[in-house]
Amino acid sequence: MNTETIQSSHLINEGYCVFEDVLTRPFLAQLCDVVARLQQSDSIGPSTTHRAQGEMRSAMDHPLFADLISWSPALDRLSSMGFGSPTYTDGYIISKPPQSPPLFWHYDWFAWQDPRAYDTSPQQVFLMYYLSNTSVTNGCLRVIPGSHRHHNVLHEHIGNPHSGMLSRAEDLDQLAFSMRPDEADVPVRAGDVVIGDARLLHAAHANKSSEWRTVITLWFQPDYSSLPDRVKAQMVKKIQKIPADWPIATATRIKALHPTYAGKAKPYVRDLYRKNPAIK
Repeated sequence: MNTETIQSSHLINEGYCVFEDVLTRPFLAQLCDVVARLQQSDSIGPSTTHRAQGEMRSAMDHPLFADLISWSPALDRLSSMGFGSPTYTDGYIISKPPQSPPLFWHYDWFAWQDPRAYDTSPQQVFLMYYLSNTSVTNGCLRVIPGSHRHHNVLHEHIGNPHSGMLSRAEDLDQLAFSMRPDEADVPVRAGDVVIGDARLLHAAHANKSSEWRTVITLWFQPDYSSLPDRVKAQMVKKIQKIPADWPIATATRIKALHPTYAGKAKPYVRDLYRKNPAIK
């Protein structure tokens, strides 16, 4: 089997996969430079409301991120896995400061009440680009393989996986911050991309290093045309607005990736995990 077939199988069965060296060195350097300048322009220090995540900003904060959103080597990887017409909705630059706490276990799917929430194929995936090599020391990604399709005991305990208390990292003794017997570390090199199912339980280690650790997370819908109408309506609702001062060609390139929906279905609201009713 070729690499794409192997990675596609890993995404379907384990909930994530990694493609190495997707970004070129020059482009990676450009991204690092822009992120550093955005950080330097901040007038306040690291957020106390998002201690677990770190400093967060929109991918619409600089037009260079449009090049990453439409990066053809990454879109080619999706196409090679059978996702030839992906759509894009939103993205975030997330920087964990030195000596910052771990990120809690969570999932990012919202439509658990929809019958297709338990389908084999992902309805939404993240593309994570780390701007530096990652390890357990500086806060690499952690995942629970298979938790996108199978019930995990952690589902029963984490409650709202995006609560303010978790974001503030007020109590690191909670199960949401615990080490799990079935977890796996996903250390990567700068320029790699991690593709993961939005339903996957994932977290990150604490950044115990002396350097910032930044990841750019972009959300794509790999097969938007097949989604239920209510999911489509929600996806369109969460599209980030393109700044009016972006170059026309750049804005046009991103708009071409945005999903559209002209129906009248009511968008889903964010819903907490529900165990698959088909599983007794």
